[in-house]
Amino acid sequence: MSVLVTGGTGFLGRNLVERLLRDGRTVAILGRTPAPDLQDRGVRFIQASLDDAEAVRAACAGIETVFHTAAKVGVWGRHADFHRTNVLGTRALLAGCRANGVAYLVHTSTPSVVYNGRDLANADESLPLTTSCPSPYPLTKAIAERDVLAANSPSLRTVALRPHLIWGVGDPHLVPRVIARARAGRLRIIGSGQNLVDMVHIENAVEAQLLAEAGLRRRATARAADPAGRAYFITNGEPVRLWDWINGLLAALRIPPVTRRVPLGAAYAAGACCEAAWRLLPLRGEPPLTRFIAAELAKDHWFDLTAARRDLGYTPWVTMADGTAALVDFFRQVGA
Repeated sequence: MSVLVTGGTGFLGRNLVERLLRDGRTVAILGRTPAPDLQDRGVRFIQASLDDAEAVRAACAGIETVFHTAAKVGVWGRHADFHRTNVLGTRALLAGCRANGVAYLVHTSTPSVVYNGRDLANADESLPLTTSCPSPYPLTKAIAERDVLAANSPSLRTVALRPHLIWGVGDPHLVPRVIARARAGRLRIIGSGQNLVDMVHIENAVEAQLLAEAGLRRRATARAADPAGRAYFITNGEPVRLWDWINGLLAALRIPPVTRRVPLGAAYAAGACCEAAWRLLPLRGEPPLTRFIAAELAKDHWFDLTAARRDLGYTPWVTMADGTAALVDFFRQVGA
């Protein structure tokens, strides 16, 4: 049976599609941006938005497993836009799965669904989903995760993964944005600079997707709980001091380190002012700082992998050191 990857042209989605093709799977993609190179290799492409319920339903026909990696991401934008893609789009996908007898759904969530404005140190899945956050992305992703797990049934087995800060060669957003801001002198250390943060290498994130699908097929064993209806944090399991890691990367690329600091309180207030300006004035793009970003850059965010290791057999195999070395080599080759 075929698999469907929503968001299959994104960073996680494309790497997952590549892995599925190497494994000999029959793959379809639902997305807005065509991928001729993948189509030339036999991937079926369905060009549609997630909130196009009819197209989503048709895309699920003949599919056994759906990997749902598509989402509207970002720290700024209208709540209605995030809700349309992340909530209504996910609900349309669930309806399409039910209508077509899809057996398994692996949903890509985010650790920010448990945002509470505090440090998250060795946090586990017992934390409640957020209902109050200064960014619409975590709020809408929390609703989507709740819907996916509530939809778990004997006929449609579902699981949610929460990968944190996916990075690696080919990352179009996270690390390139950091490098660009550092080059422009627009990066500041928020808070003490001592906060510990978990990240996950792209290859580990892809492996977790496949392990989650295998877990849904396997169900419970004597050693592992049934993952269906559950959420799992996915990281490298190697928390780093965020600003030390960033400055180490910059040093390897011969970019001056970030040394200027801004207290969290001042950064949070500045973020609130930026948000107000972007709401009141016809300013394009994202604000340079938001309250959510200020908090995320200053606080601990690292997670307990016990459940993922036990139930999914997840073991990160690309280390932070190896992944960073490969990323530096790549940037040196292309001229960061």
